[in-house]
This record gives sequence, structure tokens and C-alpha cells, in this order.
Amino acid sequence: MIALLDPVPEPLRKKIETVRPADEEELIRVYGDMDDRLRFGSRWVVVTGRRVLVVPTDGLDGVVDIPFEEMIGARTETLIGGGRLEIERKDAPTVSVAYSNSEAAKFSEVTRGIEQLRKTEPFLVNIYRDKTRCDRCNRLLPEKNGRCPACVRRLATLKRISEYLGPYKGRAILLAVISVLTTLAELLPPLLTLRIVDDALAPTDAGARDTAARLSLLGWLVLGLFGLHFLSAFGAWARGWIVSWLAARVTADIRSQLYRQLELLSLQFYDNRQIGSIMSRVTRDAGMLQDFLVDGLPYFFVNSLLIVGIIGFLLTMSWSLTLFVLVPVPILIAWGAFFWKRMRRYFNKWWVYWALLTAGVNEAITGIRVVKACAQEHREIEEFERRNRATQAVGVDTDRHWSLFHGTVAFVTGIGVIIVWLLGGFQVIDGSLTLGTLLAFYSYIWLIYGPLQWFGQLNTWMTRAFAGAERIFEVLDTAPEAYEDPNATPMPDMKGRITFRKVSFGYDKSKPVLHDLDLDVQAGEMVGLVGKSGVGKTTTVNLVSRFYDVDHGSIEIDGVDIRKIKLEDLRRQIGIVLQEPFLFSGTIAENIRYGRPGATFEEVVAAARAANAHTFILLKPDGYDTHIGERGSGLSGGEKQRLSLARVILHNPKILILDEATSSVDVQTEKQIQEAIGRVASERTTVAIAHRLSTLRNAHRLVVLEGGRIVEIGTHQELMDKRGAFYNLVQLQQEVASIIEVKE
Repeated sequence: MIALLDPVPEPLRKKIETVRPADEEELIRVYGDMDDRLRFGSRWVVVTGRRVLVVPTDGLDGVVDIPFEEMIGARTETLIGGGRLEIERKDAPTVSVAYSNSEAAKFSEVTRGIEQLRKTEPFLVNIYRDKTRCDRCNRLLPEKNGRCPACVRRLATLKRISEYLGPYKGRAILLAVISVLTTLAELLPPLLTLRIVDDALAPTDAGARDTAARLSLLGWLVLGLFGLHFLSAFGAWARGWIVSWLAARVTADIRSQLYRQLELLSLQFYDNRQIGSIMSRVTRDAGMLQDFLVDGLPYFFVNSLLIVGIIGFLLTMSWSLTLFVLVPVPILIAWGAFFWKRMRRYFNKWWVYWALLTAGVNEAITGIRVVKACAQEHREIEEFERRNRATQAVGVDTDRHWSLFHGTVAFVTGIGVIIVWLLGGFQVIDGSLTLGTLLAFYSYIWLIYGPLQWFGQLNTWMTRAFAGAERIFEVLDTAPEAYEDPNATPMPDMKGRITFRKVSFGYDKSKPVLHDLDLDVQAGEMVGLVGKSGVGKTTTVNLVSRFYDVDHGSIEIDGVDIRKIKLEDLRRQIGIVLQEPFLFSGTIAENIRYGRPGATFEEVVAAARAANAHTFILLKPDGYDTHIGERGSGLSGGEKQRLSLARVILHNPKILILDEATSSVDVQTEKQIQEAIGRVASERTTVAIAHRLSTLRNAHRLVVLEGGRIVEIGTHQELMDKRGAFYNLVQLQQEVASIIEVKE
């Protein structure tokens, strides 16, 4: 048994223990963050196996003790900006505990737990809660249940990214070798410059002033410089080619794995997230990761080698001058550490605004028909401009701080150059340092300060790329649907008997949509689900397809719990025709063949004939090769519905689900679809939901739902003769139809 317990201050814990019976264990202990006047405050709800206690924070006065036998029920009510838990009592006023929206998910589980305990059902609550703040730094998260960019574990993230290099070890090793050689090629020119000045141009040894020897030495040294320059350029080219190839492959692998994961995740994952935010994982986050792999990680490795090599050469030439030259380095490091802590806030804010902008564009474009139908183009444009300006403002602030950082770094590095000329000049004048060595120092100083400035830019890339990588890994780490369950039972061939056993389910666990459903649908039987909107008809068929798992009870197919059936086998045996059919961009034949890609053209035509779609398809310009747009644009609602039905027929499922399949078509089209459905349903177990109750006359049985419960079962005639809930629905529909006819 898992308890749902919030941490409680020690003084309050003792107060609770004084009012809670000693022999009763606390199963739920949570606080509501608002008082009765809906102001921020707190009251505690303590639940044991026998009672509910409502305890005020400021003392024991006002404690409410509600034994389960005195309780009628518990429920949650939604308010503006929050909600309240209402505990209804038999002979006393209802007790309410208010809370803000941030605590809504928690109190949903509390209500569910109270009802389980009151009804002596198994106590099962979900202790997972939506996170809006980081557990480590308490910053607001960019999105609910997301990762905190400020607390990204860089080494762990880098290690995980580097694991994707495993299949390309050979190229990675070659890249490392080329990087080392290129670094050496960049380190040696100042040393050759030292030799050119001190040995060829202005030799300090009086015996080495032979002009021919100096010219020869100069030629060889210049040739060496040219060779190093060529090696450096060739290494940079080879390194860039390999890095680009590796980065593209690694990013493609991550993107492929991410998309595969998105396809395998449950609908519940998508219910809680915006599509635009998910799309940004595949596009923007993966793009930033690729930028880091191309421009960040290789240069981090090369510049690290460069800095170590430069410091080593400087120390060998003059350790005292080297110490003075490195004076600005701690300042740069300290300034960078201070600066990047501040910049993270701007980067996080920029990401949030960008995600909102992307999500808004995605929503507006997806719903463009509604926008135009309501003549709200200007409104959407203004909303985009508002978000765009907000994103621009954050971008400007970020760039301004970025410019401040670069200006400060340039000033500090300039001080280092001044130190080289001043102290190095003194040493050249007093003879303790040669002119060539000073020039080499000057060359190395720019070589070392350049990477140090770049490391600031690396921090930017790392912050953005690793935050994006963490968001990608967050999706990859989400548990997918159980396609790979090794313990699942293979069922490639089903008969189609569906059995509901005490099924209860709710999207919000404190407000079940279905209550204790018991239903047995025989193989080959057609059952119609009827009832008012919101009674749980669509939820019922969603559970059969296992788009969601039941909260209590079980659903069996051929006597096997669907949670134990291999998910791929289950879905292959179920065909769904939705109220709003979805077609993909492509040809008509490709859309019909979608459920069975290997089907022959003859089988496609046969399915279209069975769906009464063959005739209208032949009237299209290219027949079955006619290209249709996204979501089936260019087709009427009835045509899309018949293609959707043809797709299901070709899929050849043992269980057919019809969710309002004819509600949005005209009477003539409905007749054609009904004829097609009649042919298909005769061979399959069919569960149908219909807007027009008259269309379910041919069903073997009708199941009437009210409030998520089954209230009537029988044939159309039996239920009409009974004059109960179904009869009332038919009468109401006929009255509405007659009113419409009179007005017309």
C-alpha cells in the first residue's frame, strides 16, 4: 500500500497525532494552500482507514473529524484559479478544503483515495505529481514536468551524447588524431618565428653573421612555416569534414530514436502536452545539439590541447613573464562564472517564449479553417505579433548582455597584451630576454586569449545544447506503450469476444467517467452504445483499443485481459472509423493501403467496392492515383468517411469500432455508408456509437449509458417497448427533428 504523505512541520505533526486515533495509520496527509475565503493559507487533510480529518494550521480549534460511516461521498469542484475538495456528510454540512491550481492534481488523487477507502476498495493512488519548479534550485520550469536548464548535469549529458559515437569509433579516433596534429601545427609557428628573428634576422651570436647561412636558415624556417600552415589548413579541412559527418549522423540517430519514441508513446503523454512543444524537440532542440556537436565539442577538445601546449611553451621560455601574462585568466574565469549564471535566466526565458511562439503558430495553422470561418485572421496576427515582440525583447536583452561580456573580455585580454609589451620590453632591454622570444610571447598570448574568449561562447552552446538534449532525453526516458513486453501473450488470431468486468476509468482520477461497467459482447455481435454526450461512449471504445488502461476492473478479449495481450496483436485486430476521419497526404490508393501496406491493387479496389467508394474514386482525375492533400483536403466529408471505411476493411480486423461514423454526412451518403457497414459488420464483432439512434436498428443489442453506468440493455424494439431511458432519447431526438422540419 502506497501512502500519499506531504512533509509536515514537527509542531503540526504533534497536533495531528493528538486528534488522530493512535491505532489508525495515516494513508493520506496533504495540505490545501487556500483558506475558506480563497486566500492563500493552508489546511491539512489527514485520511486513515476509517476517517477524514481536516486540521487547520494554526491550532486544534476547528478540527473536523469525519468517520467514513457518516460520509455520503467526496468530490472535487473546479473554481477559477483553483478548486475545492467537498466532503458531503449525512447529517451535517458539507466540509470544503480549497486549493490553487498547482495542487489540483494532488487533490484529484486525494479524492480518489478517500472514495476507495470509503467503499473498502483497494487503496491505489498515484503519488506522482506535476512539477512546476525544479526540485534542486526551486526555479520555475520552462514547462510542466520538464527539465531545469540551470541544473543540467553537463558531464552526465555529455557522456550520454558521446555514447551515440559508439557506432562510429573509427572516424572518432581519426578525428582525435587529426585534432592533435592540427594543434601541434598551430603551436609551432611562434617557435619558428623566434628562430627567424633571433637566428636569421637579428642573431645575437656575433659568430653567426654569415649572410649566406642566415639566408639559408631563413629559407628553411619560412618553408617550415609554410608546411605548418599547409598542415594546419589541411587538418582544419579534414577535421571539419569529419565533424560535420559525425554530427549529422549522431543527430540523425538521436532524431530517429526520438521520433520512434514519439510514435510508441501513449495518448496520455500527448494529452498533457502541446504539439508545438513536442515538435520543437525534433526540430529546434535537435538542431541546437547538432550545432554544438559541429561547432562546440571539437573546438573544446582542440582549444583545451592548445591552451595546455601554449602554457607549457611559455613556461619554458620565461616562467616569470608567463605568470604575469596569466594574471587576467582568473579574472576571465570569475567573470565568466558570474556572467553565465545570469545569462542562463535569459536563455531559459528565451526558450519559454520561443516555445510559446511555436505552439501558437502550430495551433493557428492547424485550425486555419476555424480562424477564417470566424474571420479572426487579424486577431491571430495580433496575437502572433504580441508573442513575437515578447520573444524579440528577450532576444535583445540576451544580445545586450552578450555584448557586455565580450567587451569586458576584450578589455581584460588587452591588459595581458600590455603586460607582455611592458615587462617583456624591460627584459629585452636588459638582455634577459631576446626579441624573438618576446615576439613568440606576443603570438602565444593571442593564441591563449582567443580560446579563453571562445570558452565563454562554448558555455552558451553547452547551456543551450545540453538543455535541448535534456528535453530530448526526457522524451526518450518516458515509458512507451508496452509493445516490447516479453511477458505479453501473443494473439495473432482472435475471435472477438469482448468482456468488461467492473470497469471504472477517469481521465481525472477523482472524477471517473465510467463506473463498474459489466458487459459481455459475443464474437460477431453488433452492439450499439447510446446515451447523451459525456456519458462515456467514446471512452469505452478507447479502452477497448487500449489507448488508456482501466483504473479498476478489467477488459478481456476471448477471455484474456487486454493488458496481457501483445499490444501489436491487439491493435492489428481492431479497426476504428472515427467521426472525423483522418487521411494522410498522398494518393487515394496509399490511404486505403495504409493499414496493410503490402496489399495488392486488386485488394485495394475490393475494399473500396465494399465501402461504396469505388464509384466516386473512378470519377476523380487520376482515379486511385489521385493525390489528396493533408487531412484529406479536396474530398467531401462523405468521401473521406468512405475511404476511412475502405482502409479499415482492407485492414480486416476482427473487432470493428464505429465512433459516430455517419454523424457528419448527408442522408444519401449515410445510406451508402450504412450499406457498407452492414456488409463489414456481419463478419466481425462491432461496437458502434451513432448520433442518429435510428441507424442502430440493425444492432443485435443496444447499451444505454447514463452517468458512466449501464442503465439499459436490449434490442431496439425491446428498449422502445420498455419506455425507459432509450425511449426518452428517441422521443427527444424526434421532437428536435420535427422542430427543425417546421422551421425549414
